[in-house]
Amino acid sequence: MEVSDKVPGYRTMSQDSKVKTTESSPPTPSKARKSLPVLDPSGDCYYWWLNTMVFPVMYNLIIVICRACFPDLQHGYLVAWLVLDYTSDLLYLLDIVVHFHTGFLEQGILVEDKGRIASRYVRTWSFVLDLASLLPTDAAYASLGPHTPTLRLNRFLRAPRLFEAFDRTETRTAYPNAFRIAKLMLYIFVVIHWNSCLYFALSRYLGLGRDVWVYPDPARPGFERLLRQYLYSFYFSTLILTTVGDTPPPAREEECLFMVGDFLLAVMGFATIMGSMSSVIYNMNTADAAFYPDHALVKKYMKLHRVNRRLERRVIDWYQHLQINKKMANEVAILQHLPERLRAEVAVSVHLSTLRRVQIFQNCEASLLEELVLKLQPQTYSPGEYVCRKGDVGREMYIIREGQLAVVADDGVTQYAMLGAGLYFGEISIINIKGNMSGNRRTANIKSLGYSDLFCLSKEDLREVLSEYPQAQAVMEEKGREILLKLNKLDVNAEAAEIALQEATEARLRGLDQQLDDLQTKFARLLAELESSALKIAYRIERLEWQTREWPVPEELAEADDEGEPGEGTSKDGEGTAGWEGFPGPE
Repeated sequence: MEVSDKVPGYRTMSQDSKVKTTESSPPTPSKARKSLPVLDPSGDCYYWWLNTMVFPVMYNLIIVICRACFPDLQHGYLVAWLVLDYTSDLLYLLDIVVHFHTGFLEQGILVEDKGRIASRYVRTWSFVLDLASLLPTDAAYASLGPHTPTLRLNRFLRAPRLFEAFDRTETRTAYPNAFRIAKLMLYIFVVIHWNSCLYFALSRYLGLGRDVWVYPDPARPGFERLLRQYLYSFYFSTLILTTVGDTPPPAREEECLFMVGDFLLAVMGFATIMGSMSSVIYNMNTADAAFYPDHALVKKYMKLHRVNRRLERRVIDWYQHLQINKKMANEVAILQHLPERLRAEVAVSVHLSTLRRVQIFQNCEASLLEELVLKLQPQTYSPGEYVCRKGDVGREMYIIREGQLAVVADDGVTQYAMLGAGLYFGEISIINIKGNMSGNRRTANIKSLGYSDLFCLSKEDLREVLSEYPQAQAVMEEKGREILLKLNKLDVNAEAAEIALQEATEARLRGLDQQLDDLQTKFARLLAELESSALKIAYRIERLEWQTREWPVPEELAEADDEGEPGEGTSKDGEGTAGWEGFPGPE
């Protein structure tokens, strides 16, 4: 063993040199190079990358077929097409790299192991299509020439990425129905575009201007221009696919087959378009019905019961106000399918700032406010409508979200005060405060001047929430008591008397509980004594039974026994019962 092994902290020169070499050596390239992060398939980065991939995919779907069918387009802009082609190929290659760094969910957890990600990706059809779409088929340019864009038709295999991007956008956009219509119109344009290109290619194959069905002879003035060729072909394809008619009749077999194929495509396309439009309209109507109440049933109800025209007009105006200003009256039903915690977060983000304006709710626990937010009920009042009247029993409080209300006299005209957005009223009536001279009744008439949006919080909902927060309930009652003192509506003597009565009642209840406990204890003792006495009596009876078996048998019974009749204390076999086998006699 060396000295360095025996003495702690001792190192030889060779060991020191090794340490210095290790410490001074630069990191290896594999350690210094940072790897790309793993993308979340539901995250923003992956979503924007999908949107980026829309451009090269749409370029290949639209431009390549057009270059193949319109030679003038290919020859006139060859350099631009080559630049765009290889730019799209570069994006295709980067898309494969991105997919090797895009995680997947396993049992709800994002897998970030790149080895598992790569293994999973190469076993999917998506990888096969992505790889096939990047095959260097345009290498045949060396023998066929650069004016053969049909060699790039394998780039169409990346079309699934386009559909994936559209699906993600539809779930993220704020206007999904409008996006569905735009997507449908794009599909229609692509189909007509492809059909127009094939029509011009067929016309060139059959001979331009050979009959009235094919594209006219380019020698005619105006028909030699590239734009005119495309627009004429697009117009002709639109007439066929929309089954409008007014097209020249086909003269040859190829033309007839093309027309038949287009008509079949038009029938399926028309059915698809009508079905998609019906679905979009139905979804829009369903969304409107979910957001805004249906007034058709209410109108029919009022007509059946012959409600006066003035009241009917007010009801119709109320519905119209909700529809025009996009105001929702059933937020609870709209958010009911969300998980409870997520629904609370949505409600908090929308309404918590409004609830914090109420004085008695300030400085309350965040969890309490979150539960109260879920209890808020939005209400809309029409012009001239009373929110509450003097003397009504207060069962809810109101928070003004938008609009103006007035505190009016009994005549409904004289105004004492104005209430605007952010104010609240009726908060004292939903808390049972001892000594409240108003007796939980409304003390004023409050009328809406225009259309007013309010939040309503009922006493039952507040009581249900506060039952789990006793400390917050005590704080809120104290704040309500301070408000009543400022308004001179708190009877201190009555409050003290009520508190004393409550304390006396609680004392009596405690006394009754103590007496009940004492009675239960005495009853338990009596039961124990009764059980003990019953056991003693049973034991005594048993001893008496054993003693009576030892008494002498009377002569009458003995004679009867001699005659063969079993007597008392004797079994049917003539044996005495006192000496049963296996049963000991009394001591």
